[in-house]
Amino acid sequence: MKVSKSPHKPLIFYYIIAMVVLMLLNAFVFPSLNSVPVSEVGYDEFMRMIDAKQIDQVSMGTTEITFTSKDSGGNILYYKTGLWPDANLVDRLYASGAKFSAEIPTQASPLMEFLMSWLLPLAFFLIVGQLLTRYMSKRMGGGNALSFGKSNARIYIESQTGKTFEDVAGEDEAKEALREIVDFLHQPERYREIGARLPKGALLVGPPGTGKTLLAKAVAGEAKVPFFSIAGSEFVEMFVGMGAAKVRDLFKQATEKAPCIVFIDEIDTIGKKRDGANGFGGNDEREQTLNQLLTEMDGFDATKGVVILAATNRPDSLDKALLRPGRFDRRIPVELPDLAGRVAILKVHAKDVKMEENIDFTIIGHATSGASGADLANIINEAALHAVRFGRNMVTQIDLEESVELVIAGYQRKGAVINEKDKKIIAYHETGHALVAARLKDTAPVHKITIIPRTSGALGYTMQVEEEERVLMSMDDALNQLTILTAGRAAEEEVFHSITSGASNDIEKATAIARAMVTRFGMSEQFDMVALEQIVNPYLGGEANMVCSSETAARIDAEVGDIIRKAHVKAREILEQNRTLMDTLAKYLLERESITGEDFLRIIREHDQAIA
Repeated sequence: MKVSKSPHKPLIFYYIIAMVVLMLLNAFVFPSLNSVPVSEVGYDEFMRMIDAKQIDQVSMGTTEITFTSKDSGGNILYYKTGLWPDANLVDRLYASGAKFSAEIPTQASPLMEFLMSWLLPLAFFLIVGQLLTRYMSKRMGGGNALSFGKSNARIYIESQTGKTFEDVAGEDEAKEALREIVDFLHQPERYREIGARLPKGALLVGPPGTGKTLLAKAVAGEAKVPFFSIAGSEFVEMFVGMGAAKVRDLFKQATEKAPCIVFIDEIDTIGKKRDGANGFGGNDEREQTLNQLLTEMDGFDATKGVVILAATNRPDSLDKALLRPGRFDRRIPVELPDLAGRVAILKVHAKDVKMEENIDFTIIGHATSGASGADLANIINEAALHAVRFGRNMVTQIDLEESVELVIAGYQRKGAVINEKDKKIIAYHETGHALVAARLKDTAPVHKITIIPRTSGALGYTMQVEEEERVLMSMDDALNQLTILTAGRAAEEEVFHSITSGASNDIEKATAIARAMVTRFGMSEQFDMVALEQIVNPYLGGEANMVCSSETAARIDAEVGDIIRKAHVKAREILEQNRTLMDTLAKYLLERESITGEDFLRIIREHDQAIA
């Protein structure tokens, strides 16, 4: 079979052609464009103009005479005529008042003319071309701009990633799944004897900030093999075929350095489902890159010890061909840490920070439910910055608790000016949340109440901290949350007989919970156990798509409204029954601006004992 060669010429070929064309234009065309028009006249006309004193300047060359004159409008006209034996020419010119001179012949070196006309422009174009090449290289991700097919993978030789499993906390299940890969790379003969083969690929799936990239580096650090790291976006190129070339080059390098680990971060950039829309709105370059990746993963020999690790927080968008066995054999969840995991992560990040000896990380772990590893690392760093800001040389428990509030609600707006009326409304609003939470059964204890404005936009907030980790939410729990969320608005209605915009965030949260109860949790008598919404991208906010008719959607809206309305009525009843206690708490909060959970419970106990 005869293979036809590609007709495409390299980029340097077109650059040289353009350079030669510009040099020829510069030598022959541009000089003629810049020249002025010169009229040729006879020597007799030249004599007549001298006698009529119409000549301004005269220059005599070796082959011709050039001179200038002016027309009636004062414009300069250029003329030339041939040489003629005339001994009286100088006297005539002198008598006419014209300025005249002779051209001094210069004997230019042919070598110098060649250098100035050809080599110097050539050198100029080469220098400009080199600068443009470097500029294009930087704009397109480094490397040689004329070698687009080279991958930009960063290579960490052996254990130079500086990470091991000791640096990863809170993800014990994920570490256990990856230890087997490390063991295979250390002792491949144990697995070959029984006929087992190394998984070609492992896909790390989880929310942002849970440590997927850190786990991949820890695997390389434990295995002490070369580690190739590249982001999925680095395969996406402007020119069709360049991404596929980078994939080929990456796997070629990995095969040469086997055993090794190849890590592709954010693989959903190139691994999205193919829709076949190559002509209109499709990305043919991305699909070619994905096809090449699938081919390479099928083609390389797993017994050589090349392991492909990839990370994504959008597994639902990946192409099914990428997820089948033989490519990514394992799917390893890297979820948000539980209480024990959060405490372990806090301790890992606190190793390099000067801490007091009596720090209780369990309290911080309880207060950071739903936080990722990156969030917890940020909390430790913010605590250290807070300690420095207040002149301490060690981080205290207070610094850690303040950093939790800072990450959740932002910095305190100490300069914010709030009038007394609004401040009173905010105090009753937050007191309503806290008081209803205290009067309901099986709710998280109130940890802190504050009416100090924050940079997040919150004018105040009530923080509740669970005493133990919960993985399930019962219907009673959901209804209790709705009652607490509606209690701020209920307090405003009870005391001021009006409502404000301060409950906007509470309304958003209450609506989301009530809708989830109806559409996803099956906590509605009207719809029972029917899924009416589908979650898309659960790791990136969990957007919900309705999977029902418009008539059913209207009924859902009505049901959601009824659930929230009942919770609102219940909150109003609780506050009416505890109006005196609410006034006491609001007054105390206005004086102090912040109440701790201990003070809050003390005031409630004193009030209950007084009326008992």
